[in-house]
Amino acid sequence: MRVERRTQIGMRLVALVYLAALLAVPVGLIFYRTFEHGWTQFWDSITTPAAIHAFWLTIEIALIAVPLNTLFGVIAALALVRGDFRGKWLIEAIIDIPFAVSPIVIGLSLILVYGSGGWLGSWFVDHGVQIIFAVPGMVLATIFVSLPFVVREVEPVLREVGDEQEQAAATLGASPRQIFTRITLPAIRWGIAYGVVLSMARAIGEFGAVSVVSGKIAGQTETLTLLVEKRYGNFDVSGAYAASLLLVVIALVTLGAMTLIKPRKEPTT
Repeated sequence: MRVERRTQIGMRLVALVYLAALLAVPVGLIFYRTFEHGWTQFWDSITTPAAIHAFWLTIEIALIAVPLNTLFGVIAALALVRGDFRGKWLIEAIIDIPFAVSPIVIGLSLILVYGSGGWLGSWFVDHGVQIIFAVPGMVLATIFVSLPFVVREVEPVLREVGDEQEQAAATLGASPRQIFTRITLPAIRWGIAYGVVLSMARAIGEFGAVSVVSGKIAGQTETLTLLVEKRYGNFDVSGAYAASLLLVVIALVTLGAMTLIKPRKEPTT
């Protein structure tokens, strides 16, 4: 028993050290470096016009991409789990493409399709719509890279709960809308919630694909991640840390909201 106890303690210590090295220490260092020269310098760094625009642009892109991916994710998960059709394996593979392909490649692909000389880009340009090197292209890139998360969180929940209650409700005369809102949606709500959190984190922190399609135009197409790179490249290290801290705070607020909401929503037994 003592040997097993020591083994468990050793494994826990290894896990804690690993998490500290990869997460706690880097995040703590960001906080330290940000406030190393005082609150005033931090405030000045995050209240510049460039930082304010980058912050709101980051939030705007995430608020467009995440709801669209959530809607798609729920529909796709229902189709893959409840549906029976040919080519299901192909859809599964397509959904996982963002996991396998580099974000840089995704950005280049969007340029080939929606750029001024791309397959569809010339048509949009002729009609006065600019996608690449503008916000629409950044939204498309963000949607692409965060596409799989809701699907992959909802799918296992749907398989676990099964469809017995849905079939029973249909037998009793419930409409498809009633079945979804009263049975399916409550059963998968936390799968959706976790998928939304992951999608939000990826949307806010995305750099590669957005960097390629944005053009990095100051005051127009700079997100917080691009602002961090720009400031660090210009040797504005304190400004880069301040922008990084904003990204950390957004992520922590999102996770904290999930933690606070969940106990209130969980049914009591």
